[in-house]
Amino acid sequence: MNILITGGAGFIGSRLALKLAAGGHGVTVLDNLSPQIHGEGADFPAPLVGHVTRVRGDVRDRATIEALVGEAEVIVNLAAETGTGQSMYAVEHYDRVNIGGTALMFDVLVNQRPKALKKLIVASSRATYGEGQYRCAAHGVVYPHARTAAAMTAGQFEPVCPHCGAIAAVEPTREDTPFAPSSFYGLTKQMQEQMTLMFAQALGLDAFALRYQNVYGPGQSLSNPYTGILAVFSNLARKDAPIAVFEDGQESRDFVFVDDVVDATALCVAPEAKGVHAINVGSGVRTTVMEVAERVVAYFKASSPIRVTGDFRVGDIRHNVADLSRARALLGFEPKVGFEAGLTQFLDWATGQTVSAGGYEKSLEELASRGLMGRGETKR
Repeated sequence: MNILITGGAGFIGSRLALKLAAGGHGVTVLDNLSPQIHGEGADFPAPLVGHVTRVRGDVRDRATIEALVGEAEVIVNLAAETGTGQSMYAVEHYDRVNIGGTALMFDVLVNQRPKALKKLIVASSRATYGEGQYRCAAHGVVYPHARTAAAMTAGQFEPVCPHCGAIAAVEPTREDTPFAPSSFYGLTKQMQEQMTLMFAQALGLDAFALRYQNVYGPGQSLSNPYTGILAVFSNLARKDAPIAVFEDGQESRDFVFVDDVVDATALCVAPEAKGVHAINVGSGVRTTVMEVAERVVAYFKASSPIRVTGDFRVGDIRHNVADLSRARALLGFEPKVGFEAGLTQFLDWATGQTVSAGGYEKSLEELASRGLMGRGETKR
């Protein structure tokens, strides 16, 4: 098939492009090679050369989209700005790229009606859930509201039951969990997802909105301070610099290895994948931020002190773990790479990369200057 991947030079997109090309598909990748993600003066990753058609352009440019969608049988829309924290102050930019770029694509598709197109796949996010699914001893399954700054300042970091205010216990989040994003990034991903599924139904196409959890692995940007704690912690540990852990260190994430994410996405490309669905893509395992920091320091044998600060970012969630039942049932997806093995692969790769300087600290200063950071009490 002819497949168009927007954001196809990125961390996930470049791997997906190579996998699909190796499977005999004709692949075109569109990417604007954003300096924040790829670095200043970056070009397309060398492994793509000779295997895929490379187009440097922007999803916000109508002429570019009109020129590319005509022959595509499958469109995989990975192009987006990422970063919970940055989205809370670069609001217009996130709107134009994530929402505007997707809206432009559908404006073109609806009016151009390319005859070859059969399927749409969009990179959604677990950020659409907000806090996600929990259980209250008195009220059963509940969906806590976003945590308040007042509660976190007082050291109450755990989400509470919206009915009685009791601390709730995290559960794997299912896809039928109501949308409740706590960051503008999450809201933009919700919009991308809903646009994709809505227009797919209107146009009679198959479509998959893949709610990626916390994707990591070799090749992710170490210079972009908004790509996640693994990149941040590895940079700090290689400098033997102090590592500050937010809240009380017990916040947790579902870390899913990039190869598993690529496999899940490729399963959606397959002709037998039919229908219009939102699907979690994760590991189904919850890992605390403190555990991540300790593992990274141990790997590098670093002298970095790990300090629990009580700091918190407005828009962050507390816990995250995905229910993978739907991915297993619809796609036959099963994650293959556990966190310990995946982390070792990532850190082995990071060892040979240049240590990024200063970007993370600057990003925190930007948040603080806009009143988007706070500090809570902590016992550690």
